[in-house]
Amino acid sequence: MASTDLSILLPEMAKNLGADLAGIATLATLAGGPPSADLTYVLPTAKSAICFAIALDPEKIERYLKKENHEAHNLNKIRATTLANGITLEMSNFLNQLGYKSVPVCSNFQYRNEGDTKYSDRKLLISHRYLAVRSGIGWFGWSGHVITRDYGSAIIFGSVVTEAELTPTEPLPESENYCNGCRLCRAVCPSGFISPDEITTVRLGDREFSYAKRGLYMRCGYVCGGIAGLDRSGKWSNWSASRYPIPDDDKDLPRAMEQAMPAYQKRTLNDHLFYISFRPGYSLDYSCSHCQLVCHPDPEVRKQRFRMVMDSGVIVQDADGSYHAVSPEEAKKRLVAMEPDRRYLYEPDNFSEQ
Repeated sequence: MASTDLSILLPEMAKNLGADLAGIATLATLAGGPPSADLTYVLPTAKSAICFAIALDPEKIERYLKKENHEAHNLNKIRATTLANGITLEMSNFLNQLGYKSVPVCSNFQYRNEGDTKYSDRKLLISHRYLAVRSGIGWFGWSGHVITRDYGSAIIFGSVVTEAELTPTEPLPESENYCNGCRLCRAVCPSGFISPDEITTVRLGDREFSYAKRGLYMRCGYVCGGIAGLDRSGKWSNWSASRYPIPDDDKDLPRAMEQAMPAYQKRTLNDHLFYISFRPGYSLDYSCSHCQLVCHPDPEVRKQRFRMVMDSGVIVQDADGSYHAVSPEEAKKRLVAMEPDRRYLYEPDNFSEQ
């Protein structure tokens, strides 16, 4: 029989509904944190939050990293995200029925509504990452992703903020954090989002947590969203066929986005899409997430996944919209052979590779 102690029941409930990991954070354990650790922004009477994680399928991940199959992992990610959002709704509804005001926080794409803030400057409603490390779901890796004992960082989060007063779960011992600073997460990121050496430290309650400094979040969206994807080396790409340049300086990103977005909107996108309100066309075809997917608890598997990306070639898109990987040399030949109107979909007129 399930416990009637909500501090025990709610993590169990999250797992029974489909989560793999769950924990509890409170106002006290998140005190002093960044704005996105403030539960009262979501619910003024909040006292606690339940955070949970759903693991992604490792077999689909590796086929994705090898550029053998894009659809299977993308669909797995969409379905895991949808499941996470459903769990948050069911748990918040359950708590509301018990008389505790509660608010579901979606897995992604839920931002603070602060007037005319540009989408690139929007702040998260609540950071699942902060809740996750403080409640013992995982540690921060170098990338800033939450890494877990069994699943690495290949997880999807959801959270429920509630006025129920729950007992917090403890953070994992930092001595057991297996991140060794290998920076393979950074090496497989075409965007340059993750700093090679600068650190960000946050305090959550009586604990401090550190990870690499990150660039402008538009940089990640530019690449993960498939608008661009070719690494600066020209030797490999993510799942985007685009060769629109990725600026080194964050201040140049808005202009790069403005230049590349019309071509992105005219390309044939995958059938399995995320829908996002503030993007032209309202669609997002995930093309990267390499930094999230390469990290694995076993360092040998981590190295293997790194090699999968490095050896996978570059993506080209056929006239029928299908993607497949070819060598960098073959990709260049195909681009040269394209009519100008079609070539524009993948690279600007003045583009030149290093």
